[in-house]
Amino acid sequence: MENQNNLTENLSRREALKKIAVVGGALSAFSFLNQDLLAQQEAKTDDGEVDMIASADLKTVIKNGSVYHQQQLKKLYVGITEQNTIKVSEKPLTAKNIIDAKGKIVSQGFVDILADNAGSPETTYRIFEKYKLTDGATSVLQMHGGSAYPAAFHQKFDPLPHYVNYGVSVFVMILRLRFMSFADRMKYTEKALQEGALGVAHSIEYQPTSYEELVGYAKLAAKYDRPFFLHLRYSAKETELEGVKEAIKLSKETGARIHIDHLHSTGGTFNMPKALELIQNANLTGGQITTCVYPYSYWATYLISKRFDPGWQKNFGLTYSDLTVVGTGQKLTEGTFNAYRSRPGLLVAVPEGTMAFDKTIDLALQTDFCMIGSDGGIESEPKANNHPRGAGCFATAIRHGIDMGMSMEKTLSKVTTLPCRLMKGVMDTRNDIANGKVADIVIFNPKTINGKASVANPNQYSEGIDHIFVNGTLVYEDNKILASKGKPIRYTPQK
Repeated sequence: MENQNNLTENLSRREALKKIAVVGGALSAFSFLNQDLLAQQEAKTDDGEVDMIASADLKTVIKNGSVYHQQQLKKLYVGITEQNTIKVSEKPLTAKNIIDAKGKIVSQGFVDILADNAGSPETTYRIFEKYKLTDGATSVLQMHGGSAYPAAFHQKFDPLPHYVNYGVSVFVMILRLRFMSFADRMKYTEKALQEGALGVAHSIEYQPTSYEELVGYAKLAAKYDRPFFLHLRYSAKETELEGVKEAIKLSKETGARIHIDHLHSTGGTFNMPKALELIQNANLTGGQITTCVYPYSYWATYLISKRFDPGWQKNFGLTYSDLTVVGTGQKLTEGTFNAYRSRPGLLVAVPEGTMAFDKTIDLALQTDFCMIGSDGGIESEPKANNHPRGAGCFATAIRHGIDMGMSMEKTLSKVTTLPCRLMKGVMDTRNDIANGKVADIVIFNPKTINGKASVANPNQYSEGIDHIFVNGTLVYEDNKILASKGKPIRYTPQK
């Protein structure tokens, strides 16, 4: 049993899929110098009297920006204290370091609840976090995988430098590979939750699992009041709504908060209006269902996955030449498809428009239970074999929200408020630009913000993001990363 429970072992999602394929035959500082207090008290600005009491402990002040405060955009002064918390004021604040954010939006840092650092995180996590940070994400939570043993994960990664705040769910797919007994799977899932895991994650399309077993995981998630992130089991037109109904049934029968991963590519690709109607009705009648999308009209996944089992052409209306190896631009043929099918970790993308914005993503974004989640991460340089959502998801989402006429407040709620609410308790100190909150802050230009990452070259920083603060420290400015100030995010381990 000790060998099975080797807490230093951390199989990746790609490694899990590789093993599944074999077994199944297919499977996120300027110090305020003490100045003459009398001079401070006499200080004036064009806007009126400076709030000197509020300014006495500030190291940085952001002025003239439109501040996303209590889910509204307001003209406020934002101060960062020596304790790395936020002070907001309608009156002018002062500090040695002043940032003029005229024409800019000042928001709490974006939260990626569906990040994926799947391949060898010990050697790739810095690249992964770099492209998250430069896309405005200050908290990056791996809820589509994570770790089978969260305590071991944190023991290994917490001493290391991090660009962003980070955390993991318990990775059920790995536990199911290691333990054949249902009792053991439940035991180690609960142990992970006791160790502070942010939730439970499972992908039942890639690793088919009985409903009875899913009930077990859902009950544990409900017991610890953590979300159960679920990649649904069906993605074909004729069956995808059955997956949505299964998630709803799980929530109602167990009381678990179920989060459906990337609904537009698994559950609502062909039937989004009906999928949203099912979820809305469920939430009105006792269910607790949320979901997310990423702002791209094409999906990408591992060629070894069950999604490409025989029949995939009919399921998706695609053929071999519609598949592109991400990071190279290579189009597949039947020959290369078959040759690459057993290659672990090879990601292929489908054509743009496979998931039409107006019929899928835009509809989901109108609801109050849908947020943004990347479902990705950049793991190598100079050109990664990763979907561009790993580097440009959030800037692209904000640009898309602007272009589709969605209010900035509603768009920002999808990348800040709603993800924090989903991760309730553990993200409460980072859920607003408000007094006493932790200073995770992004300043961006709404006229220029956009993701630059592409299928041909995913490894590109997003545009229009001017400043990023993580835990009160300026870590990104002028397209340069300045510091590593990320901290672990986890629930307090239970004895």
